[in-house]
Amino acid sequence: MITRMSSLFLRTLREDPADAEVPSHKLLVRAGYVRRVAPGGYSWLPLGLRVLRNIEQVVREEMDAFGAQEIQFPALLPKEPYEATNRWTEYGPNIFRLKDRKGADYLLGPTHEELFALTVKGEYSSYKDYPVTLYQIQTKYRDEARPRAGILRGREFVMKDSYSFDLTDEGLSHSYQQHRDAYIRIFDRLGMQYVIVSATSGAMGGSASEEFLAVAPTGEDTFVRSTESDYAANVEAVATPAPPEQSIEDKPDAQVHHTPNTPTIESLVDFLNAAGLGRTFTAADTLKNVLVKLTQPGAKESTLLAIGVPGDREVDFKRLEAAVSPAEVSMLEESDFTKNSFLVKGYIGPGALQANGVRYLVDPRVVRGTAWVTGADKADHHVVDLVQGRDFTPDGVIDVAEVREGDPSPDGKGVLVAARGIEIGHIFQLGRKYADAFALDALGPDSKPIRVTMGSYGIGVSRLVAAIAEQSHDDRGLIWPRNVSPFDLHVVVAGKDEALAAGGEKLAGELSAAGLKVLLDDRKASPGVKFADAELIGVPTIVVVGRGLANGVVEVKDRRSGERVEVAVDEVVEHLRALVRG
Repeated sequence: MITRMSSLFLRTLREDPADAEVPSHKLLVRAGYVRRVAPGGYSWLPLGLRVLRNIEQVVREEMDAFGAQEIQFPALLPKEPYEATNRWTEYGPNIFRLKDRKGADYLLGPTHEELFALTVKGEYSSYKDYPVTLYQIQTKYRDEARPRAGILRGREFVMKDSYSFDLTDEGLSHSYQQHRDAYIRIFDRLGMQYVIVSATSGAMGGSASEEFLAVAPTGEDTFVRSTESDYAANVEAVATPAPPEQSIEDKPDAQVHHTPNTPTIESLVDFLNAAGLGRTFTAADTLKNVLVKLTQPGAKESTLLAIGVPGDREVDFKRLEAAVSPAEVSMLEESDFTKNSFLVKGYIGPGALQANGVRYLVDPRVVRGTAWVTGADKADHHVVDLVQGRDFTPDGVIDVAEVREGDPSPDGKGVLVAARGIEIGHIFQLGRKYADAFALDALGPDSKPIRVTMGSYGIGVSRLVAAIAEQSHDDRGLIWPRNVSPFDLHVVVAGKDEALAAGGEKLAGELSAAGLKVLLDDRKASPGVKFADAELIGVPTIVVVGRGLANGVVEVKDRRSGERVEVAVDEVVEHLRALVRG
């Protein structure tokens, strides 16, 4: 098949789009793969759609290979199934809601657990029907508060979501492993550099949960790995090891000190070390109390939550949001301090919090017997040697402090190193959350009902286009892996004379007859323009029909390495077919 650039619906750009922040966004727009329609919404132009369909095909082949069956649900969904699982409320403002002309409530599907469960319930009733795995590749909708980075984080996106239905927990584990293995094959075929990390389940629910992250410095997700084991986790899923509890008997009495002008940890530590208290203090000796507001889905009022973390750490708000999901987190405003006069900014301590009914959760490091310097609930005053379990007792533990490089690995082996990645896949063992909501049962061999257990498995198909672009580009343009490239070969006619044009047409025809997909640049443009566009578009092999044709050779350029070789015209078709077919 030959596609001629003279008729291809394509306009390349020389300048980056003004709103582009990351390489994939800049290059996919400049190379004419996508165009912005609205915040978080993009049109797929011919080149982009080819890449998207190639990725879909790889996903489809690997899903079908282990027996998963493809179906298709509508994107416009009724409210009732999502009410049954409480997700109509839990999703809050993150879904698009609408009413039809009769006033009935609908949503644009963000994900389809409910529909899959109801469909299986409607079709299957016997234990003999199971196990079964169904999947779809379909457009999803989420009302992102801050759509960004082009198609990396949009309001409309293409996702492969699949769901396994088993009668036993052992069956679920097997289905989970099947998907995990299939995902490895998919991402390997797509030529990606990725890691598999432990993750949180969030609003999805369930137990076991792993993410596949494409390694990229522009990724929104931070993950950590151990230097001495195979431990890897999204920072949201890192469990901080708690130190051993200590005796409270040998600790000095808590004492309140006048500490003027010390509203920050740094100013407090400097003051204490100059106060002649007989010991040296660090930020890790202080207990910082952070106040936030939580708003539960559907609630009109928010509640206060206080979080105690060692003063050398900050609260990681992504970890916090994951820990309190589906509640929304917001910072306190000045009116909140006015309304709660017991909150003394810069000097908040456990005493006033607990005396006034504010839920107080602490970092895992704040164990019984540890002594802290913290606020005394009075301006310009702190208390030294406030002991957990003697002077205050928190309401519980919350693991939301920042995770840093050099922290001990939770498995006890080595220390953590951090990197960033783009979430491209997520697999969950959902268990029976959705089966319980819809009474999804199978009649067993003894005629008793068996509650079905589910798994949920997603791949961001359209996000993969951007993730691959993030990993596969240089300063001149995109460099597609062969399995996803819009074409096998980009033939550039580097000149305007008829002999070159005829030679390019002849070669393109022979390559097409050999079963290769060819992009032929037959435009009446300068060689410089054609070469710049070829490098921007990113087909992995560029074939230049130029002055060498008179000597019976054409130039074959590898887009990734930049290596150029001259190949005889009568040998080039076989050479290129072998190159493409690998």
